[in-house]
Amino acid sequence: MEFKNAISIWFFIGIVLVVYGALICGAGIYGLIVPPAKPVVLNELHSGVWWGAILFAAGIVYVVKFNPKKKKG
Repeated sequence: MEFKNAISIWFFIGIVLVVYGALICGAGIYGLIVPPAKPVVLNELHSGVWWGAILFAAGIVYVVKFNPKKKKG
């Protein structure tokens, strides 16, 4: 059975990755502006900014690739 108007689950996963990436990156940038009183080990690597940006970029790739409005074929 094939669904003609079905939306791929990967499109929704891409949306979730974009949202999580934006939140994590935003929290990381906030941590740069307002440093914590007791920084964690390796705080100077700013992992929140990097992982947030990676999640955001991966989400954008999924949203663009599996966009249901994109013409197929």
